[in-house]
Amino acid sequence: MEKIFGNMVNVMDRSKSDIFLISEQSRRSFEEMQKELAEVKESISHVITEGDSLEDMSRHSRKRLATVSKDFETYSEDEVKQAYSVANDLLVRASINKMEEKQLRERRDELERRLMLLLSTIERADQLVNQVTTVITYLTSDLKNVSTALETARHKQDFAVQIIQAQEEERKRLSRDIHDGPAQMLANVLMRSGLIEKTFVTHGPKEAMQELSYLKEMVRGALSEVRRIIYNLRPMALDDLGLVPTLRKYLLTISEYEAPLIIHFQSNGAEERFASNFEVGIFRLIQESVNNSIKHAKTDEIWVKIEWLRESVNIVIKDQGLGFDTNEVKEKSFGLIGMQERVELLKGKMKVTSKVGEGTSILFQIPLDEDL
Repeated sequence: MEKIFGNMVNVMDRSKSDIFLISEQSRRSFEEMQKELAEVKESISHVITEGDSLEDMSRHSRKRLATVSKDFETYSEDEVKQAYSVANDLLVRASINKMEEKQLRERRDELERRLMLLLSTIERADQLVNQVTTVITYLTSDLKNVSTALETARHKQDFAVQIIQAQEEERKRLSRDIHDGPAQMLANVLMRSGLIEKTFVTHGPKEAMQELSYLKEMVRGALSEVRRIIYNLRPMALDDLGLVPTLRKYLLTISEYEAPLIIHFQSNGAEERFASNFEVGIFRLIQESVNNSIKHAKTDEIWVKIEWLRESVNIVIKDQGLGFDTNEVKEKSFGLIGMQERVELLKGKMKVTSKVGEGTSILFQIPLDEDL
């Protein structure tokens, strides 16, 4: 059974890597296509300007040709031929210009359609990666010791209900984040993209280029929001930079989004790199503690301190918010239960100190095993 279970987890992990690779390739294609779209739109602007110029020149040449044709006896044969040649040349150039404009517009429309499809692919791939990651986490860690942690059937049932509620709350939060952020921005992008052509016709290229710059800012903002949501689910920098730099960046981002909240972060001692599961576990403990302070403590300041010792790492998260009575068993104590489960998986200890009106302090003591 253990072998089958291990093979199943490995297959899921490989699938997650494949999906992530598809997401990254799609994102690179999206950025390249955005550049090409900007170049095509710039080319359209140049072609339209050139077409307007050719139209003026063609109008003058037709007047010249009409004059020459009317009084051809007054003009030499060379002058007549030249008038016909110029008019014909301008007609050919104008025809080529129109054809080029049509091709560029078709290419622009095709690129915009492909960008929308790529964006949908990226979002779907990111969702799948997060879903697979959640399943793997439950299979390999969070659900391993549920039976031993929950001693009674009632406790098991309550814990299962809390898991479902937490999952639903997380889905609602993600839905709100996407609806209020990227979805609204992309709707505005679609609206503005339709207005750019009209703006060019009615107000000229200067105003149209200004609208295009606004459009770029909207797309950039939407991309930033999508990456922020993904970062909150699983910071990619954790694997590349390590725990402390990722935490510093994450807490700074949270304080910016939750202004005027200030988060003080301090790391003492020489940090080392450990196994991914160990670093993710510590990151999740701090993330959950900070989120609880923001959500329940109603505080303007949070202190996060990490102390790296030879055989252990000590983590303190403290606030001066509302606090609570630790002797009371709250209906929504799932956050603390989840953190306790995670600490036990890391073979560590957790201590919560809190008083009503005096804030809350959480201490984690995690051993640094040689196997980590």
